Amino acid sequence: MAQLSDDCFAFGGPLLSVDDVERLMLERVNPVAEIERARLDRAAGRVLAEDVVAPIDLPPFDNSAVDGYAVCHADLDPRGETRLVVADRLTAGRAASRPVGGGEAIRIFTGAPMPARADTVFMQEDCRAEADSVIVPAGLEAGANRRLAGEDVRAGALALPAGRRLGPQHVALAAALGLTDLPVRRRVRVALFSTGDEIVEPGSRRPDAALFDSNRRLLAEMLARLGAEVTDLGILPDDPQRLEAALAAAAPSHDLILTSGGVSTGEADHVRSAVEAIGKLVFWRVAIKPGRPVAMAVIGGAAFVGVPGNPVAAFVTFVRVVRPLLLRLSGARPDPMLALPVRAGFSYRKKKGRREYVRVTLTRGEDGSIEASKYPQDGAGILSSLTESAGLVELDEDTTRVEPGQEVGFLPHAALIG
Repeated sequence: MAQLSDDCFAFGGPLLSVDDVERLMLERVNPVAEIERARLDRAAGRVLAEDVVAPIDLPPFDNSAVDGYAVCHADLDPRGETRLVVADRLTAGRAASRPVGGGEAIRIFTGAPMPARADTVFMQEDCRAEADSVIVPAGLEAGANRRLAGEDVRAGALALPAGRRLGPQHVALAAALGLTDLPVRRRVRVALFSTGDEIVEPGSRRPDAALFDSNRRLLAEMLARLGAEVTDLGILPDDPQRLEAALAAAAPSHDLILTSGGVSTGEADHVRSAVEAIGKLVFWRVAIKPGRPVAMAVIGGAAFVGVPGNPVAAFVTFVRVVRPLLLRLSGARPDPMLALPVRAGFSYRKKKGRREYVRVTLTRGEDGSIEASKYPQDGAGILSSLTESAGLVELDEDTTRVEPGQEVGFLPHAALIG
């Protein structure tokens, strides 16, 4: 397990900024230590544990970038067209049987190895074929349309750095280098449960005063997209003793325990007291809206995060608190989310000193600029505000107002949940 010490965070203050949360996680949380080999067909989404050095040049030989004619540039007439005898025909996967001779061209197709002495390729549409000859125009630079061995990656060079979260493009590069598996850190193990007497499972009988549990599904899907191995522990009632027992039982076999609900200051919010009874509370408030009540703790060597029960607050705090913690535990390199500049199409007021996230839709203005419009319902419990918006406008701690036409930073949902 992650085996965090009780003082691994050891920072004071009742209210933390978002930047402080991410910085402290990066500085004071260690990744899981175990390393395993993952076959390429199962490597996507995993975190590379060691640097991958290219065993070969990529491409491994000089080859043609186009369908056309391979020639030696020194044979060309610099003042006008050149007639060359077509001496051979090379398709991809076939090596030349001889070098290109003086006054010769070789018909070549994309990906075919360059014949010896040939250094330039004319695109077929720029040439005229006549009987057994080809007429090529003047003016093409030496080396045109030729891909050199190693121009992509040199043998012995760093191809993929440790800490890289592997996507399809990284797996493709590994395959192109002839690799069949990659060293990755084991998946982070996360115990997940919801809390609250008012929450019931979808598909079960719902009492009049109850709600179907959506947060657990939301969090499970986001955890899975980040490569975590999730243990679903269901719904726990608002019972301090049962909460303590569940947390204590989950800690030895998991790196992270994640709950939703019960972390505010109400009389029925028992998660915080349960955590304090068996672990060490690190913080329980973050300067963020929606989602200020966020509890973080260390329980028996496992990290604990309790996010708010309102679904939008759970979403935002997952993105800004749980996501960086999970990436750090997984050994992934820092992955800052960079807000894209868009034009505000709304007015907004906020308090100084906290980070706020406004749900917006996007449209294109008459001048071609992208404009963000505030979603009309902004309550932390409006789940449809996530399904009907394009993403979040991020307003930093120093911002107190937004006016129409002002540039603001936009975070698309695709980036937040990827």
